[in-house]
Amino acid sequence: MKKISKMIAILMALVLVLGITGCGKKTEEAKETNDTKETNEAKDAEETKDGLKVVLLITSNLGDKGFYDSANDGMKLIEKELGAEVKTIEMGQDPSKYEPYFRDVAEQDWDYIIVGSSPAVEIAEALIPEYPDKKFIMFDTEVDWSKGDFSNLYCVQYKQNEGSFLAGAVAAVMTTEGKNANPDKIIGCIGGGDLPIINDFMIGYIRGAQYVEPEIKVAVAYAGTFVDSTKGKELALSQMSQQNVDICFQIASQTGIGVLDAAKEKGLYAIGVDGDQAAAFKDSDPGMAEVIVTSMMKRVDQSLLRAIKMAEDGSLPWGKTEVIGLKELGVGIIYGENFERELSEEKQSMIKDIEQQIIDGKIEVESALGMDTAEFEVIRNEVAP
Repeated sequence: MKKISKMIAILMALVLVLGITGCGKKTEEAKETNDTKETNEAKDAEETKDGLKVVLLITSNLGDKGFYDSANDGMKLIEKELGAEVKTIEMGQDPSKYEPYFRDVAEQDWDYIIVGSSPAVEIAEALIPEYPDKKFIMFDTEVDWSKGDFSNLYCVQYKQNEGSFLAGAVAAVMTTEGKNANPDKIIGCIGGGDLPIINDFMIGYIRGAQYVEPEIKVAVAYAGTFVDSTKGKELALSQMSQQNVDICFQIASQTGIGVLDAAKEKGLYAIGVDGDQAAAFKDSDPGMAEVIVTSMMKRVDQSLLRAIKMAEDGSLPWGKTEVIGLKELGVGIIYGENFERELSEEKQSMIKDIEQQIIDGKIEVESALGMDTAEFEVIRNEVAP
């Protein structure tokens, strides 16, 4: 009996020891699980905190199927290719309202603040030096570098005159050989405003057309707005009806959509700007897409992606302005299905050869940037119908 009692006591002791060991093991496993969870949560929080963050401020609104939409497309590329958190803010066209937007983003934790374009220069010059620890990128414009310390700013501009030279060459071909061309060698051009950058498009367009047809005439008009498509259509219809224009180049953002609409209504041609506008309207308005022979691309999207990549690898030239053109793929025209359908193979080759000559430096394209207003007016008057 004593032996049985002793065995029972031993068994109970073993059970107790095993139970204590098991509980200790479970407690330790639970502790490890909690520690791992806390570590992972801290790591995730740190990754979220340290992730690339990029914000874009635009001095207008999206929906132009060109310049500002291209900038927004650049943000999408930055998000996709670099895994960044991105945000686009539409500031509208009233510069008096820009300061709160600037200050708001500058006081947040964005890694890079991108700003476009020239209407924001004055507020940028005033505020950027106040935030030396922030990194700013401006596109399609630059500050007066002598006005302060802008070592935290990078500006990129585009040789829109080079791309527009090709657009002018295409227009010259179309006004002489296009299936809807009239006998007069007159092409049109409508700008959103009488501004240096717009005139840089125009001078390239004029000189490119003259390169192909030396005696060509170019009707020029300014809408005085970049957001009124009705105004753009009125000006284009006037050129087409009263000046016998059979192809028109629009350089007017949302106003320019009216120019494209006028070409569709009249059964004539148009050249888009800043984005592939034939592709942009192919689904929503195929009739409009059909009349857009090509578009002069200012590749804002690619230039913004390039800038952020260079900023991240340490090669971006802060405190400076870069000007990129055909050679750097900063500008160009669309060699799409409309271009191939409307131009003969011989003329297609000619346009591409002209492009290569510009890249090689064999053709130097005149620029209106820095040109006196009166000097450019003389050029306009010389080619007026």
